[in-house]
This record gives sequence, structure tokens and C-alpha cells, in this order.
Amino acid sequence: MTTKYKSDFMTVMHERGYVHQITDIERLDERAAKGPITAYVGYDPTADSLHVGNLVSIMMLRRLQQTGHKPIVIVGGGTAKVGDPSGKDETRQMLTDEKLEHNKQSIKGIFKNYLSLGDGHNDAVMVDNADWLDKLGYISFLRQVGTHFTINRMLTFESVKLRLEREQPLTFLEFNYMIMQAYDFVELYKRYNCILQMGGSDQWGNIVNGVELGRRMTDAELFGLTTPLLTTASGQKMGKTVSGAVWLKAEKLSPYDYWQFWRNTEDADVGRFLKLFTDVPMDEISRLEKLEGAEVNEAKKILATAATTLCHGAEAAQLAAATAADAFAGGSAEGLPTFHLSSAQAVPLVDIVLQLGFAASKGEAKRLLEQGGIRLNDVAVADVQATVGPPDLGPDKKARLSVGKKRHAVIQAR
Repeated sequence: MTTKYKSDFMTVMHERGYVHQITDIERLDERAAKGPITAYVGYDPTADSLHVGNLVSIMMLRRLQQTGHKPIVIVGGGTAKVGDPSGKDETRQMLTDEKLEHNKQSIKGIFKNYLSLGDGHNDAVMVDNADWLDKLGYISFLRQVGTHFTINRMLTFESVKLRLEREQPLTFLEFNYMIMQAYDFVELYKRYNCILQMGGSDQWGNIVNGVELGRRMTDAELFGLTTPLLTTASGQKMGKTVSGAVWLKAEKLSPYDYWQFWRNTEDADVGRFLKLFTDVPMDEISRLEKLEGAEVNEAKKILATAATTLCHGAEAAQLAAATAADAFAGGSAEGLPTFHLSSAQAVPLVDIVLQLGFAASKGEAKRLLEQGGIRLNDVAVADVQATVGPPDLGPDKKARLSVGKKRHAVIQAR
């Protein structure tokens, strides 16, 4: 029997599968039912783009806003200087202030596709925790905040135990990360009356720290909510492919490749991913979940187009869908990934497949060739020594490369 919640927020969060742990589910539901609440998720700008692994928390902020509440996005220019040890086997590389600033500006644009930003009562706001963390006096911070943490407790956190058990270094800098993140929650409560922090399940310890610190320092009633660790039906980590991370910026991953990532979803994951990563209504998802056999491919296309529309816009999503349809039909190659071939020399086909990200290694590319899984202009190529040069291109100076049934690219003369 489905739990009946008082708030639209908790109802949506549960029915679409976002909830793993909550510090006090009944009280949070009551607060959300009484009126708008403010919640936040933090993102450290350690790269110039976010990726699909960040998408669940972005969609949680979207659900929060869709149900009338106010999201805060922390772009962690302060915490990124320290590095979150959660889930990490080694110390994070130190980034310069210039690189951090570049990354911050780069990832801010991603949130405009998912959230309404502005000055309205439930418009999302973006803040940088460097605004307060950079100004903290060390001794003053230790006296105000450090007294609320014990080394005994900090040593019990998974992020710390993992490093110690493996006898891997955990710097004092990283050890302070959990204190800084907890303090972020206190500052956001003071500045924005923010009462909820959300994040992945690996952040549970950090989030609980913030809830407890807020209670001790301000007597505030704060809440924490985490999502389940997201894996595919086959047990793989969500968002990883042979060619690396699935980035949310078109400059790092084309809308076509992004569409194809979702199109290649395992059959058993389609319904779950429609709930988590799209705005497709629940009754329509229920219908799509019942599809079997070849009909499941239609649900996958709906998933791919809906997810790509959110990330890159409707025009890019429709172009990606049309490009994929044409590629399967042997038609236009517009929008497909492209390998630019020098007019002077031939290139080993194995190298082309590898550079396009269609194989994880030369060994895998060779196996694909030997198994007949690679086609050039719809003709299977079995020779592992095969090369592609200008004579292999058509009158338009192009050739179409296919790896398996779902991955296509263009080889084009410069």
C-alpha cells in the first residue's frame, strides 16, 4: 500500500523513486504541506561540466520547484578548494583559482535548462559558498564550529574509514571537508531560511552533520534527504560508458551522443529512468512500462528524446532523434559524430573506432572487427589491419561507419 503524504513534494519524490533516506519524513512532509520550503544541493566545480551522475540531484531540485518550493544551487567554489573525500580513493587534484572560476561559470549554464532562475518566490538561486568560507577566520571557525565535532565520530564516516582501511592518505585538508559542508547548511539557513539539504546516498553522513550542526548552533529544525545509489539493471554504475562520462554540456558530448546514451538504456531500466530523468506523466510511464519485445524500443526513444529535450532543448532533441532514424535507415548522416581524415594518409580503422569512443581499447576494437561488428558504408570489415584513406570515401568525401546496430559516425576528409 502506497504511503499517503500531505505534501505534493513528498508524493512526487516517492512515486518517481528519488527517496532513499530522510532524517524525519513525517515532519518534512508536514513542513512542505504548510507552505513553500527552501532546499539546496551542492556541486563542487572540479570540472567544466556536470555529468549524468549529477542528474538525479538536479532533477530533485526540478521536482522541488515544480511542486511550489524554492531551490538553491551551491556552486562550491569554497569546498572545491578542499575536496570531498566521499567515495574517493585518493586526494583530489588541487585546482587554481582561475580554473575554479572557469569551471563555475561553465557549469552555471547547465542549471538554466532544468530550473527557473530569478527573483520570484520559488525561483531558483545560485550561490557560491566561497562567499562565506573564504572569509572565515581559522581560530574563530574552530571555536564556533569545531567544538561541535568529535574526532571519534568523524572517524566512523565511510569516507574516512575507506581511506584508513586501505592505508591510503587522507589529508587534514580533506578531513575538514565534512565540517565545511555542515557549516554551509547553517549559513544557508541564516541567509535563506533553507531547511533541507538533498544529495546522493554517499553524502548521508555529511548531510546529517549539517542537520545536527544547525540544531546546535541555531536551534533550527533542518532536514536531510538522499537518493539511492543509481545503478543499471545489470549492476553497472549509472552514467559510465566505454568512452567515459556522459557530460551535460554539448561541447563535451554532442546532443546526438547524449540521445543515443538514453536510447541504449537496458529494457529493465526504461520505466525507472522515465520517472527519474523526464517529465513524462506517470500514467504515460505506466503504459510504456507494459510494452514488451520490440515495442520497448519506442519507450526508449521517448525516454531519449524527453531527456535530451531537458538537457539540450527540443530542437536539438528532435534533430538527434531524426538523425538516429536516418542512420538506421541508411539515410542522412547530419549530426552524427565525425572523424576528420587527413587527405594525405590512411588511418587504421581500429584507431578511428577508438578515437570515436566506440571501443574502450584497441583490443576491443580488434575483437569487434573479427566478429563482424564494424561496417564501412554498410559493408562488414573483418581485417584488423584495415585502414581508411581518401580512396575509401565517396564522391562527397564521406564514409559512414557503423559499430553494432546502434553506434554510427561519419568519416570525412578535411
